[in-house]
Amino acid sequence: MTSASPHPNSPSAPRFPVVVVGAGPAGLTVGNILRAAGVDCLILETETREFIEQRPRAGVIEEWAVRGLAQRGLAQTLLERAQRHTQCEFRFGGQRHRFSYTELTGHHHYVYPQPLLVTDLVREYADVRGGEIRFGVRDVELHDLDTERPAVSYTDPETGQRQLVHGDFVAGCDGARGVSRAAIPPERARTARHDYGIAWLALLAEAPPSSDCVLFGVHPRGFAGHMARSPEVTRYYLECPPGDDPADWPDDRVWSELQHRLAATGAPPLTEGRLIEKRVLDMHNYVVEPLAFGRLYLAGDAAHLTAPIAAKGMNLALHDAFLLGDALVAHLTRGESAGLGGYSEACLGRVWEYQEFSRWLSEVYHGASSGDPYLAGTTLARLRRVFQSPSAGLAFAESYLGKDSVG
Repeated sequence: MTSASPHPNSPSAPRFPVVVVGAGPAGLTVGNILRAAGVDCLILETETREFIEQRPRAGVIEEWAVRGLAQRGLAQTLLERAQRHTQCEFRFGGQRHRFSYTELTGHHHYVYPQPLLVTDLVREYADVRGGEIRFGVRDVELHDLDTERPAVSYTDPETGQRQLVHGDFVAGCDGARGVSRAAIPPERARTARHDYGIAWLALLAEAPPSSDCVLFGVHPRGFAGHMARSPEVTRYYLECPPGDDPADWPDDRVWSELQHRLAATGAPPLTEGRLIEKRVLDMHNYVVEPLAFGRLYLAGDAAHLTAPIAAKGMNLALHDAFLLGDALVAHLTRGESAGLGGYSEACLGRVWEYQEFSRWLSEVYHGASSGDPYLAGTTLARLRRVFQSPSAGLAFAESYLGKDSVG
């Protein structure tokens, strides 16, 4: 929430040029960019360090995003450990259709689970670059955002006391359920929303990948997805009704559906293993416009949510962080304000492109299971065109890989 600071002129309250709310990929990247430029900042995170370094999340990072991390000295471990993916495979009509996007574009994906990236970024920020971060804070509130003295208050987890910190700017990087997005008055920003009307059962299996690439199963019984996370762990998705209870999906039922929906001529059965995560994700998107209010700038899921349909969320968070971190450094070290002034517009161009591709891809993934013969027919026509038309294949590959720039 936002309100007037409880102690607006408190001389004892610490002050940082930037207070970052949230220690996900966006917040940690902003913090690292600031520290590399010699700008002090404070990161506040409601969870523990151990939690954020283990929380299962995304795993696909686009090539331009890795290049942006490398340019900022944040990709050494990633480049040493990440898998490179050059193709994906659609399975529909009982057949396998391999799509080699690197042959078409010269570009590829990296597979590097988000917890590993967060671990790298925390270590670099806190242990290497000496940045200040406070974990486990509670009841975070934002104050005076439309003034030159914004502030953030929170409850210290060790003392139980309320703490206040001032900043010249606040970076709201605390995700879809954080306080930053809600701190913008509704009359000062528009939130555009889209509900897909479907859900995915998100699964992590202690089982080696069953393919050397990502698998997309387009099936009358529902979409299924297979994504490697490591040599020992595989991410799976199963389309299910919104609001489904994971308890209604015992392991036997999960594996039966995965085997059925991803079956294809010549394909070996999936390698099964213990399921260590089951979550139902209702597929929906939103975009906040503009991404700024006063001295508050939103980044990542606080600014826009993209359902995991196209694996774009973490990439958009990094794009925001590159732009915001660089803009803050330019303003605070050189007095240049153009980056902050154009931040929202610069982010939203890519955001809306990725939103559009997510919706297009959802129609491909879910048309066969819609129960509508017309949608099922047009879905298969789209898929055939991707594989039969070089221009259609190139257009899909470019959207799938993401715009080749750091912004």
